[in-house]
Amino acid sequence: MTDAMPASTPDAPQVTETPQVTEAPQVPDAPQVTFDQPLPSTGELGHTFDPVAADEYEETVTLRVWRGDAGGGDLVDYTLPANEGEVVLDVVHRIQATLAPDLACRWNCKAGKCGSCSSEINGKPRLMCMTRVDELPEGPITVTPMRAFPVLRDLVTDVSFNYEVAKRVPAFAPPPAPPEGYRMQQVDVERGQEFRKCIECFLCQDVCHVIRDHEENKEHYAGPRFFIRFAELEMHPLDTNDRRELVRQRMGLGLCNITKCCTEVCPEHIKITDNAIIPLKERAVDASYDPVAWLGRKILRRPKRSPEEATAASPR
Repeated sequence: MTDAMPASTPDAPQVTETPQVTEAPQVPDAPQVTFDQPLPSTGELGHTFDPVAADEYEETVTLRVWRGDAGGGDLVDYTLPANEGEVVLDVVHRIQATLAPDLACRWNCKAGKCGSCSSEINGKPRLMCMTRVDELPEGPITVTPMRAFPVLRDLVTDVSFNYEVAKRVPAFAPPPAPPEGYRMQQVDVERGQEFRKCIECFLCQDVCHVIRDHEENKEHYAGPRFFIRFAELEMHPLDTNDRRELVRQRMGLGLCNITKCCTEVCPEHIKITDNAIIPLKERAVDASYDPVAWLGRKILRRPKRSPEEATAASPR
């Protein structure tokens, strides 16, 4: 009997050395720059965005904004990255969101229909929401409050003078309605429709030198905005009142020397001088100095109304 062969054993698994893993050197994170928080100030000269991000933007926009109140103030520069297609009001809103949260500015619709964001841009009365930044000359854009009205704070002015004048305008006074109703020619409708486009931004009031340079004239001068209101009423074929002596004696129509500056700044493109003020002047002069009109009033027994009579004749 032969000896049994020993059972073969499987080879033991080969053990290899585990490679050593070394940690990669840590690279410091690049600084992150955002514009949703207040950014550093440059001191007395104004404010600017973080210089770390300056190379990322090819263009910047600088607004030189008047800051202050009735006691006085000064111009402050604010510099931000330029965005394509912006209007001045957009930049003002970005300044409020980043650099100057306390900047006071009046606005509402941002569509050129409310007349709230009136200011002076590079010295010209304009709506901030209708003034594109890329259409202005290169360099800092100066934004100041309307000069003809008292400053409340920053870009906000007190325009209550205009509402006080509006109270002195006699309202529309139609005759009793006939059985078939009122009838008007289309040409009469269109004549007054232009004046009703007014959004009461008061830019025409601001640019008018009669009150812009002479504060004392506000007591007896209505201004372009209300001359178009008087013209609308006087040209209306259904109105029965006579406001010609009122506008001549109490509203200062004769102080206007028709320079057409009010027409130039009107955002609704109303031809204030040509279609309202000049025809209104002609009507007032005819009522006082035209001999034919005087004779007609005598024959028809239709005397012109005094300012007091005109004020009392319109409903309140």
